[in-house]
Amino acid sequence: MQYLLMLYFDDTAWPQMTPEQQKEGEAAYMAYTQALADSGALVGANRLQPSRSATTVRLVDGKPQVLDGPFADSKEQVGGYYLIEAADLDAALAWAARCPTTGHGVVEVRPVWPTM
Repeated sequence: MQYLLMLYFDDTAWPQMTPEQQKEGEAAYMAYTQALADSGALVGANRLQPSRSATTVRLVDGKPQVLDGPFADSKEQVGGYYLIEAADLDAALAWAARCPTTGHGVVEVRPVWPTM
């Protein structure tokens, strides 16, 4: 079964880190991504641009309304994701617990509803 690991964190913290801290963070994510790939669990992954680059679209009176910025106004935003294949929720949760985001944010685990 596929699970989406959504990574929530304060995306304003990265620019405030030292180059050494950024390098350590990148290495931790690279190692985690490689472990997922080596195990065969990795289906896909991407890092997202900062939330300030988001655009929100919704219908208001049947017409699209486009707003700059994310929908949620909170300190933590979705900053990336991993789409993984896991035997069950417990296996997906074990992968989520190993994600570097757990040290500075939250990993939300959601089963993917197969459409085909």
